[in-house]
Amino acid sequence: MRPWLKRTFIGLFGATVLVGGLAACSHGRYGMRDGQMTEEDATKFRTKMVERVGKELNLDDAQKQRLTALADKLREQRLALMAGPNDPRAEIQSLVAGATFDRDKAQGIVTAKTEALRGKSPEVIAAAAEFYDSLKPEQQQKVRDFMAKRGGHGWRS
Repeated sequence: MRPWLKRTFIGLFGATVLVGGLAACSHGRYGMRDGQMTEEDATKFRTKMVERVGKELNLDDAQKQRLTALADKLREQRLALMAGPNDPRAEIQSLVAGATFDRDKAQGIVTAKTEALRGKSPEVIAAAAEFYDSLKPEQQQKVRDFMAKRGGHGWRS
């Protein structure tokens, strides 16, 4: 695999994990219902994230719009991955409820999550590429430096 393609996939995966993790851990600041943010809270979170990243990278309005589109696509993908029963713990517990591990049900869970990821990934990749490609070289370098220095743990100096 080409190095730039490999880095792109790793970066997208990291961004997905980062946004998903931030959304999952944001219950301290944003209200959550059934383990998920409300649409209103998700919008507030996205707006704050776009403002913060926009300030760090000195983004223009067009770049902010692309970043917003990327955040929306990442949220759609996260919601697709989270789709299913309201209680994932109960679903996992049901795999070991009987005398034997329910392999078919486990494979079904994995298949559903894989299909959700596969179905939304092209849109996420396209949005990430549009955003990244719209950045000026010095902004792209800031992104690379951030990823190398912080590993996705915040935009602190």
